[in-house]
Amino acid sequence: MPAEHAGHAEPGDYAEAVLDAVELIPPGRVLSYGDVAELVGRGGPRQVGRVMSLYGGAVPWWRVIRADGTPPPGHERRAHEHYRAEGTPLRPDGRRVDMRRARWTGPS
Repeated sequence: MPAEHAGHAEPGDYAEAVLDAVELIPPGRVLSYGDVAELVGRGGPRQVGRVMSLYGGAVPWWRVIRADGTPPPGHERRAHEHYRAEGTPLRPDGRRVDMRRARWTGPS
């Protein structure tokens, strides 16, 4: 996730739409990759994951997680630092976000 633009072309329209959507997610709330695709209105979880892996370092990447509540692979420790700081609801195991309580319902 925290890869910067280095070595990558500028993001296209789809990537910009995904990044704009991620920036809307409030602190302490999350969306799954599929939720972001729905919010953008095109693509799917894999496309969103690809955008996040290439360009996600400039946006709150820790707020986009797998549908089971697990943070982006390889970034668990940093994601959990953000979850603690933002008060994101976690499951009793402390390793996953509580999607039922933390999922953002989107812009009103």
